[in-house]
Amino acid sequence: MRFVLAAMRVPEAEFERVAAQVNAFSEVAHNYRREHALNMWFVLATATPQGISEVIAAIEAVTGLPVFAFPKEREYFVEMKLHA
Repeated sequence: MRFVLAAMRVPEAEFERVAAQVNAFSEVAHNYRREHALNMWFVLATATPQGISEVIAAIEAVTGLPVFAFPKEREYFVEMKLHA
């Protein structure tokens, strides 16, 4: 699996429409809003690196907005134990 953190700069008036368009892609997970110039962030997951490029191009075509991709450079394991 390939994972990429992605972000978009979405005009406020368009946010709900663009969120629905982005969320329609099965490769998109963890879509959330941020108080930042890049105000929409989400994770893309595909089986191949080519799949990431294809999904980004498709999202850009549907939304009319650029997608900024931040590929994972390394993986971290965070062990978190919660006691009841």
